[in-house]
Amino acid sequence: MLEFLRGRDVLVAGWGVSGRSLIEPLRDIGAHPVVTDAGAKALAEAAELGLEVTTDVELESAAADSPSGGLGRFALVITSPGWRPDSPVLVAAVTEGIPVWGDVEFAWWVDQARIYGPVRKWLVVTGTNGKTTTTQMTHSILRAAGIPSVACGNIGLPILDALRRSPGPQVLAVELSSFQLHWAPSVRPEAGVVLNVAEDHLDWHGGLDAYAAAKARALFGRVGVVGLDDPVAASLARKSKARRTVGFRIGVPADGELGVVDGKLLDRAFTKAAILAEVGDISPQGPAGVADALAASALTRAIDVAPQFVKEGLQEHKVGPHRAAFVRDLAGVEFVDDSKATNPHAARSSILAHPHVIWLAGGQLKGAGVEDLIEEVADRLVAAVLIGADAPVIAAALARHAPEVPVVEVDAGDDADMADDPSRTDKADAVMAQAVRIAAGFARSGDTVLLAPAAASLDMFADYTHRGRSFADAVHALEDGDIGRQP
Repeated sequence: MLEFLRGRDVLVAGWGVSGRSLIEPLRDIGAHPVVTDAGAKALAEAAELGLEVTTDVELESAAADSPSGGLGRFALVITSPGWRPDSPVLVAAVTEGIPVWGDVEFAWWVDQARIYGPVRKWLVVTGTNGKTTTTQMTHSILRAAGIPSVACGNIGLPILDALRRSPGPQVLAVELSSFQLHWAPSVRPEAGVVLNVAEDHLDWHGGLDAYAAAKARALFGRVGVVGLDDPVAASLARKSKARRTVGFRIGVPADGELGVVDGKLLDRAFTKAAILAEVGDISPQGPAGVADALAASALTRAIDVAPQFVKEGLQEHKVGPHRAAFVRDLAGVEFVDDSKATNPHAARSSILAHPHVIWLAGGQLKGAGVEDLIEEVADRLVAAVLIGADAPVIAAALARHAPEVPVVEVDAGDDADMADDPSRTDKADAVMAQAVRIAAGFARSGDTVLLAPAAASLDMFADYTHRGRSFADAVHALEDGDIGRQP
């Protein structure tokens, strides 16, 4: 399948993490990568590595000036997952009959061609929420079973980098976004799961149906798994192209399903009835964590991982301290500590994991911008409570991009920057306690009070772990009456 690329130019559209991962595999199969990106800094970096670069403006101009099109030199365009299908370069490629793949599609064919060893089994995880936790759980179960494996994809490690590891993994736990799946029509996983589907990225996909259709590509392999408690995901079971489709629910499972009975995860899909784990052993606690554990169980049971290893892997999986760690459920409101989200990109992932968020943010932005973050997550914000040195910067961005969201800045008095104050621990804890009480006042059942600061902590706290502990202490001091008590 890849022979047509030998000795040919391939356009790498987007110099991000995925773009960088393409270069060596392209060279290994004898292709010549050419990089394009809208950012001058990105192109300069690629050029410094000795790569041929071209701007998207140059490509568009060449396409407009040439009667036969300006992209004819390229055998293939491999796009970053974030590039929309209506991007001019991609439209021009399609118009000229040049195939457009995503990096995941290319990785699939690299694996099928055995460029880096035997073909791996892909266990694919997608959904609007819970992808990373499910992927990590899946990897934990595989490790418990002694299966050489790696977690990769949208979770951070590009699939191509995982394939190039030595010794190589036998199984890939692959987190895939809707963007990645859109550009990967050939992927046929050994097992794939659609956890849930909520309105997200609709501007990119053009609507919920197209977004759900992209997610449904996880169900094109040998075994498809769907979350039955989510109506859209459940509806995809009828459209699944997998050879076999099973479901999971947080309730009593029917035949062909996984579920929960008397506090135990039960498999009735891959055996008559097998107990897999205790609900109390699942981390993170709560319905979302249990659903993710059921999904990971289904993926690994689909490749015959024994129940005892599912149990062991789920017991060993723990959410890291201050990394989207569940703190408490109070009157139906979940409190989550993601103090480790010390930049806007990390905060984005954290916020997007929850549909209704009271956002507790602030600290030292270190020059990072929050405009794009707030514009993207605005529809998920119930309210924002801000602390720390750059709280005014975040408040101004919220006023521009989410003017309907209530915002409270917690005044630290003369101690807005307490870095050199020997008593700052007590003062910082007091500010955090006030912020948590205000956040709880905005919350209603079904909401999440989320500490995802998007900023560093050293203006007020000793470090991000101190900030997380301060948040957790303040949360545990709350009472039922604090929920919904407007400030």
